[in-house]
Amino acid sequence: MKLFLAFTRRGQHDPGREPVIARVVKETGVLINVEKANIDSMAGEVLIDVPDKDADLVRRHLEEMGVAVSVMENAIALDETECIDCGACISVCPQGVFSFDEEWRLRVNSERCVLCGKCIRACPHSALSQQG
Repeated sequence: MKLFLAFTRRGQHDPGREPVIARVVKETGVLINVEKANIDSMAGEVLIDVPDKDADLVRRHLEEMGVAVSVMENAIALDETECIDCGACISVCPQGVFSFDEEWRLRVNSERCVLCGKCIRACPHSALSQQG
């Protein structure tokens, strides 16, 4: 399951100043895959992937440390009324989120998405949007 984490680094005891992911791994024994991170001197956003069975445990630990956690389900939405099945998103996606079915209609496997946004920028009909 993908979890989107957000935190600030404003005060002395803010979660952005602590190794929260390392601490959760150490305390829970759950391995966490960091798929994307954007952290600067004031705030941070991190996309992690954890086993579905451990998602609630990891979420609770992070929230106890002051990290805002959102479950990312269906990270990319496809507007089928706008999509022309051109495949532009397939060619730019580094994670293989998009494919064609046997009828050459576009299919989305959003579990693989790392929120890079390349597909959204590449779509000539604005048929893709980021959720969450």
